Amino acid sequence: MKTTMVKASVGAALVIGSNAVFAHAGHEHTSSFMSGFLHPMGGLDHLLAMIAVGLWAASMGGRALWTVPMAFVAMMLLGGGAAMAGLEVPFVEQGILLSVMVLGVLVLGAKRLPVAACAAIAGGFAVFHGVAHGMEMPANGTAAQYALGFAVATTALHLVGLGFGQLMARIGTPLVTRLSGSAIAVLGLLLSIA
Repeated sequence: MKTTMVKASVGAALVIGSNAVFAHAGHEHTSSFMSGFLHPMGGLDHLLAMIAVGLWAASMGGRALWTVPMAFVAMMLLGGGAAMAGLEVPFVEQGILLSVMVLGVLVLGAKRLPVAACAAIAGGFAVFHGVAHGMEMPANGTAAQYALGFAVATTALHLVGLGFGQLMARIGTPLVTRLSGSAIAVLGLLLSIA
C-alpha cells in the first residue's frame, strides 16, 4: 500500500509539474476539463490546503488515508455545484485562507481526532474551495468536465501530500511533515494579511 501511495504521489507530482505544458496562451478556455484542472493549481491558497489535507491524512494513517481526502473532494464538488447553480456562499476567500492556516496547524500538531471528525473538518473547508472553483467556471465551459478537472487536480495534490507524509514517516523523519505544516500555516497567515 505504501509503495503504491509513493508511486501515485510521484505520478501526481509529474502531472503537477507539467503545468507549463498546458500554459499555452489562449488554450485555457478551450477545454473545460483543463480549465477546471488548472484552477486549483493557479492559487497558492488552494495548493497549500490540498497538500495539507494529504499530509494530515498521512500523519494519521489507517482509514484516514483515504477517508479525509475523499471527504474533501466530495464536499468540494458539492460546493462547486452549488456555485455553478448560482448559490451564493459568504466569506469564500476567508474560508479558504482559514482552511490553509487550520490545516497547517493540524499537520504541525500531528492532531489525531476521530476519522469522522477529520473528514468533517476537511469537508467543511472543502466547500469554500469548491465554491471558489465553481464561481470561476468559464462561461462557455461544460460543468461536468470542469468539475472533473478540479476534482482530478485536487486528488493529485492530496496524493502529493499523502506520498510526502508517508515517505517522511517511512524514513523516520515525521518532523519534516510537521515542519511542512508549520510552513503551510505561516504562508496561510501571510496570504490573509497580503
